[in-house]
Amino acid sequence: MAVTQEEVISALKECYDPEIPVNIVDLGLIYEVRVRPTEVATLEGDDIEVEMTLTAQGCPSQGSISEDVKQRLLRMPGVKNATVSIVWYPQWTPERLSSDARKQLGIE
Repeated sequence: MAVTQEEVISALKECYDPEIPVNIVDLGLIYEVRVRPTEVATLEGDDIEVEMTLTAQGCPSQGSISEDVKQRLLRMPGVKNATVSIVWYPQWTPERLSSDARKQLGIE
């Protein structure tokens, strides 16, 4: 059974920026999730590609956050490969915060 985008998003809610106590989905850091059948003929499962950003280009946690995302995806049943790309366009702004994130951060 194929992995769904909703399952990927749910899994990504377990990943956090170590400096902010809000998951990366509610922070608005996830821009795109693609789920595709693996192209490796001997493997069954899906390849997951995630495009995400960070709150700042100079974020010292860039490597650890992207590795955390990749490892979380690889633990999902049916996932054979995971690729995480950090992109800077569009630039992240606080408007991308979900209402849950705003509540957690005391903004609302």
